[in-house]
Amino acid sequence: MDIKETEIPGLKIIEPKVFGDSRGYFLETYSARRYADAGIPSNFVQDNLSFSGHGILRGLHFQNPGIQGKLVSVLEGEVFDVAVDIRLGSPTFGKWFGLLLNGENKRQFWVPAGFAHGFVVTSETALFSYKCDAYYSPQTEHSLLWNDPDIGISWPIDLPKLSPKDEKARRLRDFQSEELPRYIK
Repeated sequence: MDIKETEIPGLKIIEPKVFGDSRGYFLETYSARRYADAGIPSNFVQDNLSFSGHGILRGLHFQNPGIQGKLVSVLEGEVFDVAVDIRLGSPTFGKWFGLLLNGENKRQFWVPAGFAHGFVVTSETALFSYKCDAYYSPQTEHSLLWNDPDIGISWPIDLPKLSPKDEKARRLRDFQSEELPRYIK
């Protein structure tokens, strides 16, 4: 596997080795030892799948307390995946990073705890996989506005379809400090 660091420390792109022939392909999607060696925790407690149609935008979500790190990938289809650093005191606070994940490139994206995360489906449909290092907690989940002008994410779709919860999301500057995670060196 090949690990690429992004310009935001902690965010990692994982390109697994794919072994293919005329029958199809094989790849290892997770190995606790190798991922721990790469700085990705091995204490995942929950796996999730979501299936969405073209133009669906899920996010930008985060929990606090109960912050979650997520190892994400796309099994079928394609998404533009985004992480925003929302850790108070972080040198990259308010910065975002995005990349295409799809069933063809088989990339994984490590989004550490303390980031807001979301994606928009750019293909007809997409099957999206999450490995989480903390349990989902609806009581502590928040939604950051997908098009917050202070963040300036360059989404590939102008008018995504949002859930009612995400339609009510707030700008980063409208969160109280106690609602946001803290940066820990």
